[in-house]
Amino acid sequence: MPVDLNPHQIDAALFATSNPLSKGAILADEVGLGKTIEAGLLIAQKWAERKRRILVITPANLRKQWHQELADKFGIVASLLEAKSYRQAIKNGATNPFDLAGNSATVLICSYQFAAGKAKDVQSVPWDLVVIDEAHRLRNVYKPENKTARILRDALTLPHKVLLTATPLQNSLLELYGLVSFVDERVFGDLDSFRAQFGQLKDAASFDALKNRIAPICKRTLRRQVEAYVKYTRRIPMLQEFVPGADETKLYNYVSEFLQRPSLHALPNSQRQLITLVLRKLLASSTFAIAGALETLIKRLGQTLDEKAASTNLAEELDQDYEALDELADELDAVADGSTKVSTAAEITAIRAEVGELESFRNLAISITENAKGTALLQALNVAFKKLDELGAAKKAIVFTESRRTQEYLLKLLAGTEHGPGVVLFNGSNTDAKAKEIYAGWIARHAGTDRVSGSRTADTRAALVDYFRESQWAAS
Repeated sequence: MPVDLNPHQIDAALFATSNPLSKGAILADEVGLGKTIEAGLLIAQKWAERKRRILVITPANLRKQWHQELADKFGIVASLLEAKSYRQAIKNGATNPFDLAGNSATVLICSYQFAAGKAKDVQSVPWDLVVIDEAHRLRNVYKPENKTARILRDALTLPHKVLLTATPLQNSLLELYGLVSFVDERVFGDLDSFRAQFGQLKDAASFDALKNRIAPICKRTLRRQVEAYVKYTRRIPMLQEFVPGADETKLYNYVSEFLQRPSLHALPNSQRQLITLVLRKLLASSTFAIAGALETLIKRLGQTLDEKAASTNLAEELDQDYEALDELADELDAVADGSTKVSTAAEITAIRAEVGELESFRNLAISITENAKGTALLQALNVAFKKLDELGAAKKAIVFTESRRTQEYLLKLLAGTEHGPGVVLFNGSNTDAKAKEIYAGWIARHAGTDRVSGSRTADTRAALVDYFRESQWAAS
């Protein structure tokens, strides 16, 4: 598949290679402008120069996409490095599976977590290029608690790095400092120096000074700058309003009030911000999602009262339902759960009172068998499919949720409708029967081709995406 290059993509690639003494660049184009293509051009150039120690670090769910993009658009063979392939490489005699030189050279693709977990191996390789996708995950690297970002920074001090992100900063200029210092710590110096110079942009002069400082290392293209030659997909926004039922509203208010209390035994102080945010997301997701989370809180408090019981790691338990927890933990600099056993009668009384409240919340959540949002979804699908029919488009829909329990509820809800036969689940595990069937068919169809990466997780995701793309009827 030939690459349809746009001028801004070529400019970005030239920018990233313009200074041979540079330690790297940040390509921060807005969403949808082809940062992957820009990075692909850089990878292809290095490959043509036979500089082939190249590493791509990306969120786990994007590994397969990178593998396929490099193969389809640049003709470059890439390999996914994960626990299984790493162990196999060691068995085959490799001393460091990250270091594939000579005839065995290939672009390596791995997740943030895997790269951080194998930091010593990563650090020992003289990389020709390291590309880091969704690099906004690194913007809090200046904070001591952001362990993943700091581990990666220390392991990648020497190589030329290209960071890709559409959101180089969101809440604070310090996030820009974090990203820039990840690439080259010399640009701003230490954190105190940055705060002194740019902590408060009071006038145009200080703003211009900041722009000039980052100009050699950061390039950003906006969508409005490329409208003359980039044709965007037409999007038709449609709104489906809903009003939560009386019991849903009551549950929301009860849990919200509980989470606002200044002191809670149910939430570890070291993780309170993280756990509170996750609970609020689950509360907004569905009553099924929050019911499971409340059960976890009750279980943890019960273990706190039992001197012999091992304490549940709250973050790990919630991660079983809320799949974005790891990323959120990095963003909020959450530390380990420092659970302790209680020792005073007052503490025991307070904990038992919290357990009683949480049990009442859980029982209320369990009693709610129908969510207003679910009913609204069915209405929205009917309206959307009618519109798609008018446009002559395939009647397909993607329903997003951050909770697996909510996803299970939606599966049961849709199963009783005309959409039921077309529903396909897509999540972090993809272990349901239908996903396994789709994966097996996909593997058989693509056996012996470069479509098969060797990573079951990544290939299952690719199989499900292809299945949705090729299906002629609705899927979710």
